[in-house]
Amino acid sequence: MSAAPDHTPTMAQISLSQRLEPYAPVLLVLGLMILGLILIPTTSSWLTLTVSGLAMGMMIFIMASGLTLVFGLMDIINFGHGAFVSVGAFVGVSLLLVLEHMTDAPSLALNLTAMMVAIFGAMAATGAMGWAFEKVIVKPVYGNHLKQILVTMGGLIVVEQLIIVLWGPEEIYITRPEALKGAITFAGAALEKYRLVAVAIGLVVFLAMRWVLRRTKIGLIVRAGVENGEMVEALGYRLRLVFIGVFLAGSALAGLGGVLWGLYQEVITAHMGNHSMILIFIVVIIGGLGSVEGCFIGALLVGLMQNYVAFLEPKVALISNIGLMVAILMWRPQGMIPVVKAK
Repeated sequence: MSAAPDHTPTMAQISLSQRLEPYAPVLLVLGLMILGLILIPTTSSWLTLTVSGLAMGMMIFIMASGLTLVFGLMDIINFGHGAFVSVGAFVGVSLLLVLEHMTDAPSLALNLTAMMVAIFGAMAATGAMGWAFEKVIVKPVYGNHLKQILVTMGGLIVVEQLIIVLWGPEEIYITRPEALKGAITFAGAALEKYRLVAVAIGLVVFLAMRWVLRRTKIGLIVRAGVENGEMVEALGYRLRLVFIGVFLAGSALAGLGGVLWGLYQEVITAHMGNHSMILIFIVVIIGGLGSVEGCFIGALLVGLMQNYVAFLEPKVALISNIGLMVAILMWRPQGMIPVVKAK
């Protein structure tokens, strides 16, 4: 019998950078906030811009989360996603106009009730539209990315023209519910009430999506379908129904985001969804295709970057998020939190 090799076992030392690697995306958000605090001359201005950036990021996340789920599970590049944003905004605003007696009342409870009616109405309309969109436009082009881009872009154009037919070509200016107008003062900073509500709604949506995906059976099926759809089908689950459900949910989330985005800008147009697609795709790409957590962090980065740079150097604001995307992709080519699919 040969003797055991004469050596002393050693434990591999994990460096500090390796320990921090899983938390790098979150630390990047905190680092951007700290950098903003250093560069912005007054703390009150920084706080106002930070809350505004977080609110903008939350709304972009809501609009983008459905798109990243659809791509992650169904491998569909849906350039028509902006159509659901526009339809959601118009349906939601139409309901708010019907409930004008509630939005004009000084009661916060009545205002929030009217907003919830508008939000759920918009989500129901865009969810139904998403079901028809998937069945008629998307289903025939599964597996062909080039055709997906062409037909979904065509679907976007058709929906935009239908909006013009139904609601007219003019911009519609809207006002926020009475209790959500104005701002509150905190630490010398003016914080808009509506933006605080938008931050709260965004957090609720993110936590709800995270809970569904991680704590429920349907979430397990969705995550398994993202990694290995063939195995999920082999186990007897009807992945096709899961596809439809995810597409419907993604469309409904776009409608929710459209309502919030319309009230944020206080004007809605038939092309607003198309215009927002630039920011949505930036968020989906830098977050990691198919990753809800990456999409959330990416949206916060985009919102904060947009507001900080617009304050410090307005002329650079237009390209700041493109620069952010380039920098992140050079650091992590697959996005910050990519979803790895089985080969």
